Amino acid sequence: MKCPACGSVMVVVEHKRIELDYCAKCHGVWFDAGEMELLLGSIGVQDVKQFSVEMAQKPETQTTEKKRKCPICNGRLTKQLFGAQPETLVDICPRGHGLWLDGGELEQLTKGFAEKLTKTDLRAGPISFLSETFRAVQK
Repeated sequence: MKCPACGSVMVVVEHKRIELDYCAKCHGVWFDAGEMELLLGSIGVQDVKQFSVEMAQKPETQTTEKKRKCPICNGRLTKQLFGAQPETLVDICPRGHGLWLDGGELEQLTKGFAEKLTKTDLRAGPISFLSETFRAVQK
């Protein structure tokens, strides 16, 4: 699969049923449909379905950031702000194929969801695994 941001070939990173496509060049992450919900559920977020509902209902955010294409259907991804302050600009396939997070946005987005969890919960879960994996690849 090609990276929506830089066009590089992405690598697959898998941990506990969560399979993400990761770009080692620009450090972005592609979530296929349903994978973000799996990630949020794995860190203890109670209302995971609400995430999908809110994402589907949000209007597109106007920005000067470069437009991206879905690596699955090649259609234009829409840009939406989501999460706690500061909000994260997420690229979403309007056809439901998935969403793209630029390098660093995964951590930023999940911090808002994870604030209510203990540090022990986070160290044991996939957020820690993904964070450590991506940090190791970036070095």
